[in-house]
Amino acid sequence: MKFAIGRNAMAKLLVEIILPAGICVLLSASTFAAEIGQSVQVKDAWIRWLPATVPSGGYMTLTNTGAASLALISADSPDFGEVSFHQTHTKNGVSAMAAVSSLTVAPQSSLRFAPGGYHIMLMQPKRTLHPGDHVPITLHFAGGQSLEVLFDVRAASASPPGPSDDMGSMPGMHH
Repeated sequence: MKFAIGRNAMAKLLVEIILPAGICVLLSASTFAAEIGQSVQVKDAWIRWLPATVPSGGYMTLTNTGAASLALISADSPDFGEVSFHQTHTKNGVSAMAAVSSLTVAPQSSLRFAPGGYHIMLMQPKRTLHPGDHVPITLHFAGGQSLEVLFDVRAASASPPGPSDDMGSMPGMHH
């Protein structure tokens, strides 16, 4: 048995069913992105520039303006092969970094990523970066939400925005 559909029926199917369904999918995806964008603010997003073979650190202030806690579970960037979260700890005068699998930001509070504390570890650069460049990093939250943030690349000697410790001056730093 052959099934044939005429041009008029195909056009009607396209206009009345397929096209509206596609628009609904696009609108729901943009609404989902807008929801996370309304409850999360990112300020002072920057990357400390280091030579290409040395991992770089990404810093920012992440603010949850919503009524529920947010769990930041991962990040990625088209400019780096590996992106992860780390925290620097100092014990007995020796500083070390440890990977962090996720970070929770309480409602109406902020989490600061800064040298000497939490940071985004950026490894395996896919292009040569220079101070003044911009790097997109997508932050992924529990529940499937994500937010793309543009990070400024700053010289290693540049001062970070606001007060912070200088990770480069910590004796005994190792990873």
